[in-house]
Amino acid sequence: MARLDDAAGGQRAHGQRPLKKGANENELFKAALREGIAYAEKRGAVVFEATDSAANKALYVYRLLVHDKIIQPMPEEQVSEKSIRHRLAMWHAKHHPE
Repeated sequence: MARLDDAAGGQRAHGQRPLKKGANENELFKAALREGIAYAEKRGAVVFEATDSAANKALYVYRLLVHDKIIQPMPEEQVSEKSIRHRLAMWHAKHHPE
């Protein structure tokens, strides 16, 4: 699915706005992680410990969302902390437009 900018107005296809990099993506990731943790715990798939790192929680949430076919998987060689943070931020932005 290609999203092309409209030359006249900068609008994106399918009503999606471009995601601002930096702080906005970080805030989206934090919100996505909170939502993903709540989803995983409500589903009964996991109980996170206070000592679990954010990276480990994000990886688990990513894998669970892929398993439940909520998000598309990335090729395994592209899975990294940075790419997972970005993918979760995109997922949150898509389902919670401002």
